[in-house]
Amino acid sequence: MLSRTADHLYWMARYTERAENLARMMDVNYRMSLLRQDEEGVRQRWSTMLTIVGQYDSYAAARGAVSQSAAIEWIAWSRDNPGSIHECLRRARENAHAVRGTLTTETWETLNATWLEVQRFGPTHRPDQDLSSFFEWVKFRSHLARGVIQGTMLRNEALKFTWLGTYLERADNTARILDAKFEPMGSAATDWDAAGDYYEWSALLRSVSAFQIYRRVYSDRITPRRVAELLILRDAMPRSLLRCLTQVRDTLEVVANEQSGETERRAGEIHASLLYGRIDDVLEVGIHAWLLQFLDRIADLGQRIAQDFLVPATTH
Repeated sequence: MLSRTADHLYWMARYTERAENLARMMDVNYRMSLLRQDEEGVRQRWSTMLTIVGQYDSYAAARGAVSQSAAIEWIAWSRDNPGSIHECLRRARENAHAVRGTLTTETWETLNATWLEVQRFGPTHRPDQDLSSFFEWVKFRSHLARGVIQGTMLRNEALKFTWLGTYLERADNTARILDAKFEPMGSAATDWDAAGDYYEWSALLRSVSAFQIYRRVYSDRITPRRVAELLILRDAMPRSLLRCLTQVRDTLEVVANEQSGETERRAGEIHASLLYGRIDDVLEVGIHAWLLQFLDRIADLGQRIAQDFLVPATTH
């Protein structure tokens, strides 16, 4: 497969997955902001959200002080923010357009329709009560795209690079969602087995479609330790870090070329640390510190994948 084709497929998938994960994080933030809390608490919540998705500095430069309405507009619809949901869907569509001949008709039409439909959303086209509907719409369109890809595309390298982008992006975003909640807790080990604030922890689980799974796996109260274990080390959990890295490692083995040996090794190393790791080992390091290290390793893996397979220094 041509590097340029692999590049477009990889980034098409990453931007689609990124839009969904932004919607997931924003939905939780918005729902939690509706609980009783002061204005400063709401502002801090959205400041943290902007920091977690790596957009705080660009937001501050463009919008100044943080407010809920301005943060939502910036992350969801802003044309000036290259990391907004709107721009992610635009870039996913542009990358898909560049490889229309590789995609099935159904896949292209799904991504193109998503881009056309997102135009009806925006700060001037919806009342505040429709925010949750918008977030659900973004998640649904991402689910639809993945289902069409899974059900219609040929099982070849094109599909492999699509999944590679999907799962690498998902691992990054799951780690960021976790860090948003665990970072304020520090490394207080005495808190890990205590029942946490039900609404906060259930909101976190719902943000990664894990609330019902948690109940089935643990059948007990929600505790920080078990939430961390489920979303980091449980291979059966679809959005866990281990499940994502299993998919990344397996895909790299299939698409391997003469120069990707070190990339495969590093993916295998991360996967092994998750497969054979224990939650106590993670807690001993500290969740926040461990997640920051994981995000650095994922970023390094993404750069190596770009060097080995994709078109370098390309604006997507």
